[in-house]
Amino acid sequence: MRTATMRIGAALVVAAAGCAVSQATSVAQPAGQKVTYTLAVAGPADFTLTYLTAQPPSMAAYNADAYAYIKRDKLTIAPGAPWVFETSLEDPQWAFLQVSSATRGGVAAPNAHCEVTADGQIIVAQDHPYSPQCFGTQW
Repeated sequence: MRTATMRIGAALVVAAAGCAVSQATSVAQPAGQKVTYTLAVAGPADFTLTYLTAQPPSMAAYNADAYAYIKRDKLTIAPGAPWVFETSLEDPQWAFLQVSSATRGGVAAPNAHCEVTADGQIIVAQDHPYSPQCFGTQW
């Protein structure tokens, strides 16, 4: 009986410790600042978007393997339904959103607006009829 009680007590201690560890892990803050990329348009259009998803340790590392840090998407964006992507970067000045419109002749300009924010503060924004470019100062 005494052995069973000790085992139950030990199991409860382990379970409590596991809860405490998982509790601490669940409230941990992600490293860096919350960076938000936004592309909004006045008219529907197809775009190719290239943007940084993870911060490289250096420009040399980026140049050696850029596709480890960026993503490229082909999307159709409509008015009232902006494209938004969030990531976390230690230095938000590494952020960039490169927009290329696939709009061809005979179609009205989409009048695109790109914006990059870090923790809610605008880093860079640009309006352009077709292809705005939003680059942080690291570029």
